[in-house]
Amino acid sequence: MSDTPDNPPKALTKDDFTVASEPFLVFAEWLAEAEGAEVNDPTAMALATVDAGGMPNVRMVLLKQADEEGFVFYTNFESQKGEEILSAGKAALCFHWKSLRRSVRVRGLVTPVSDAEADAYYASRPRGSRIGAWASKQSRPLESRFALEKQVAKYTAKFGIGDIPRPAHWSGFRLVPLAIEFWQDRPFRLHDRIRFTRDHAGDAWRTERLYP
Repeated sequence: MSDTPDNPPKALTKDDFTVASEPFLVFAEWLAEAEGAEVNDPTAMALATVDAGGMPNVRMVLLKQADEEGFVFYTNFESQKGEEILSAGKAALCFHWKSLRRSVRVRGLVTPVSDAEADAYYASRPRGSRIGAWASKQSRPLESRFALEKQVAKYTAKFGIGDIPRPAHWSGFRLVPLAIEFWQDRPFRLHDRIRFTRDHAGDAWRTERLYP
């Protein structure tokens, strides 16, 4: 980040967040601004998990829903991230909107979405993406690109022009946050950081400002 940005964002104040009362309202506002400012994938977020040996993993995924219930994304449950989340039941997210000089960090507990939610989202995906959910053995070794293309052809032929059901191993997760931190770039690296925390889902949020 630049020490002296040409057009620094408006400074945050504690009152900005107190008035909002809920971090989800702040997040919704920031996301809406990012959707108008970011060139590519404003819903992209880094997803951090931990494996059975305690080693962390991080990768980019796309946010599909965010509200008071949590942050929702979809994946193959047999993938590395799927297995790690199912095992640990917790994860962390990080959004970085470079054009706005803002980021949001989220930590919390993760549970699968309902079958009805997963079915509805899966049905909304392009046909090619639904075929891909069947064809990809996500995170497992792939001997060649041709092998993947063969799998795509196999399931394309299997489903023809008919309906493509959702694979049982493909669904969504909802991260229910226990901590949400908003970060905004300020001149000379004296950034704004405000964190919301709670002990349990449904509890009232505590708010505090952090040193940059």
